[in-house]
Amino acid sequence: MPSHLPLPKQIKDLFEGVLGRDVTLSPSAPFAPGPKAPASVAVYVDDALRITGLIVCDLRVSAYAGGALGLVPLGGADAAVEAGALTETLAENLYEVLNIAASMFNEPGADHLRLHELHPAGVPLPPLVRAQTLTLGRREDVSIDIAGYGAGQLSVVMVA
Repeated sequence: MPSHLPLPKQIKDLFEGVLGRDVTLSPSAPFAPGPKAPASVAVYVDDALRITGLIVCDLRVSAYAGGALGLVPLGGADAAVEAGALTETLAENLYEVLNIAASMFNEPGADHLRLHELHPAGVPLPPLVRAQTLTLGRREDVSIDIAGYGAGQLSVVMVA
């Protein structure tokens, strides 16, 4: 059975539960990472190691989610946004958030997905991964606002 595309409520509930903060979601246009729009991309695979899903976080969401998990002051997250890249600490914290996010894909009867790798914002994306972030069709694009930190773009993209 195909993998499950998480609903906005699942995304909201997951981020609120993991970060321990209020989160507000609203629909947005598809987010397309590129040289002027750095992003973190979490790559999820099925049991046969086929890339099946992605979670794409713009630099702001990457820094704010990583900061909120590790209780990094807002100034530290904002410094990463201004620098255009995540610090090692913010990247590790974001990895933990997105590892837990794999649970959103795993519904009864759907293929089991797990986090395979995270490409943190500030590092060039492999061409195949960047191309997959542009997939149209089964995707959920939202603006996410993390209380006490700020807002940015997040996309969940099903590529298989």
